[in-house]
Amino acid sequence: MIWLIGIGGSLGAAGRYLLGNVINKKKKPGHFPLGTWVINITGSFLLGILYKLHLTNEISDWMWLFVGVGFCGAYTTFSTFGYETITLLQLDKKGLAGIYVLSSVIVSIATAAFGFII
Repeated sequence: MIWLIGIGGSLGAAGRYLLGNVINKKKKPGHFPLGTWVINITGSFLLGILYKLHLTNEISDWMWLFVGVGFCGAYTTFSTFGYETITLLQLDKKGLAGIYVLSSVIVSIATAAFGFII
C-alpha cells in the first residue's frame, strides 16, 4: 500500500508545483501568497470530501491512501505556508502575515468541514 501513497504523493506534489506557478506567475515578494493559499484551501476541501467518503465506505481503502493520504498530503503544504509567513514578517508585513495565517487556518478548516458535510 505504501506505493499507492508514493504515487499519489508524486502527483500531488507535481500538481501543487504547476498550479502554484500558474497562480503566482506575476507575484512579487511581500504580496499575499495566493498560490499556496488556494492550494491549501482546495486540498482541504478535497480531503474533507474524501474523508467522509472513506468513513461511509463509499471509496475503498486504496483510493483513500492514493488520493487522500498521498495526493492531498503532498498537494497541500504546511512548510511553504510557514516559509511564506516568515518571509512576510521579515518584510515587516505583519498585518498581511496575520491575515494570511488566520485566513489559511479558518478557511481551510471551514472548507474541509464543508467538503465533509456535502
